[in-house]
Amino acid sequence: MNHLNLFFKKRKKIYFHKVLENLNIKKKKNYKNFLVNDIHTIDQAKKNDITFFHSSKYKDLLNDTSSNFIITTLKLSNLLPKSKNKLIVNNVLVSVAKLTEYFYPDSLNEEFENKIVNSAKKKLYKNVKFGLNVLLGENVKIGINSSIGHNTIIESNVIIGKNCKIGSNVIIKKSIIGNDVFILDGAIIGKKGFGFFPDKNKNIRYPHIGMVLVGNNVEIGCNNTIDRGSLSNTVIGNNSFLDNQVHIAHNVKIGNNCVIAGQVGFAGSTTIGNNVMIGGQAGISGHLKIGNNVKIGGGSGVIKNIPDNAKVMGYPASDIKKFILENKKL
Repeated sequence: MNHLNLFFKKRKKIYFHKVLENLNIKKKKNYKNFLVNDIHTIDQAKKNDITFFHSSKYKDLLNDTSSNFIITTLKLSNLLPKSKNKLIVNNVLVSVAKLTEYFYPDSLNEEFENKIVNSAKKKLYKNVKFGLNVLLGENVKIGINSSIGHNTIIESNVIIGKNCKIGSNVIIKKSIIGNDVFILDGAIIGKKGFGFFPDKNKNIRYPHIGMVLVGNNVEIGCNNTIDRGSLSNTVIGNNSFLDNQVHIAHNVKIGNNCVIAGQVGFAGSTTIGNNVMIGGQAGISGHLKIGNNVKIGGGSGVIKNIPDNAKVMGYPASDIKKFILENKKL
């Protein structure tokens, strides 16, 4: 995600000593007038951004991050370069959730859109066809030769490219859509992800300040649900086609030229390469990396990384030839 957030307003000034207060950290050094820019993932954070390190699987990113301020645990802190400021907490992700809400005070607000463009202003959209009862938020941009179906809601600041066909009963929020995109009836794009921390008294919700980025010549089937990112973005690459009832969780990255059949589910923060084909009702676990040119058979359960050019099937998903041979014996 770039540092200009189109959909959430950040505090104008964020002082580092306030960050420390939120994290319940006491520092001897005087940071009273030091300003922090933003909060980002470790691969996106800049010099004066806060970032976090919560799992050793991301240790390769530590030497490349520009951030000087990293939230982590005492156990993981020894992996950080000595040049970095270590912000030690008991639970990294809970701390990041609370800090993100502090940076973006409206980040947990999921109220329905209440700033609606007057129907007469729809005439200002050049060569765009609107169905009945279409609701547009403020500053929505729609490219020429696009059409928006009946009862569809497009919330503020959404950008839709040219030659797009948006079906009926679609909801689009916190998203940027490329050119020549088909979004079929009933799809919901840009809702918050399923991010929270269980607690006996009250579950703690995780703010989702990312967006959904959809490339060019993409098709998104009926009743798809695509969650926006938490701190990074959810991405659908160019020329990827999704069948009906596909669920894509927060921070998932799908490459170019992918074909995904019906009822496939992706858990959060998984990356899918280019030219990947996935059969119906497959499930992909979170925080995985699926390589380029991979083929995943229908009904499979993917629980570990898959290298380039592999063909897998079954649960847990394994080499498809091995799967077929084993099932012949049954």
